[in-house]
Amino acid sequence: MGDTPGPAEPTLEEQIAAYQREFQDLDPQVEKIVSALGRLNRRMNVAYGRQTATLGISNAEWEVLKALVLAGAPYRMGPGELAKRLGLTPAAMTHRIDRMVSEGLVTRERDENNRVRVIVELTDEGREKWLEAMRLATVFEEDLLQDLSPGERGVLGEVLTRLLRRVEHAQPDAGGRLTDLD
Repeated sequence: MGDTPGPAEPTLEEQIAAYQREFQDLDPQVEKIVSALGRLNRRMNVAYGRQTATLGISNAEWEVLKALVLAGAPYRMGPGELAKRLGLTPAAMTHRIDRMVSEGLVTRERDENNRVRVIVELTDEGREKWLEAMRLATVFEEDLLQDLSPGERGVLGEVLTRLLRRVEHAQPDAGGRLTDLD
């Protein structure tokens, strides 16, 4: 897969050359890797967003559906736990849940064992949307990796997992909100 830049985006090589002119200590090999990862992540998020939009859900709603599925049957969580897992403020989570309740993707009910606690639960419609999004994502991901042999896929998976573990160890809260940087 070639690096096909957007209309105003320089190629990776142009970006690295420009950075090297301004910052001589730059390791071009490291910069190429991290810049490629950043661009790949951004483009994949756009592609996933387009796919979920065809299903009538947003990437943000997909993240909630995914969190509920990952919780396991019966696909329930409290809104505070969801907010923490997704790196959202409680207010943002409430707004997202409100929208998803109105769309029939989740329900929000009081916990029968603790009337103070609220439970968000995946509906059958929400689960169907999640399954269809997974089907679309699988096709996209297979296409994305089609030029890699099974061995290359395995090596890439291991290398990326090592990088992820490194970031998680060095920045254990890196999954939080960008506003946490203020």
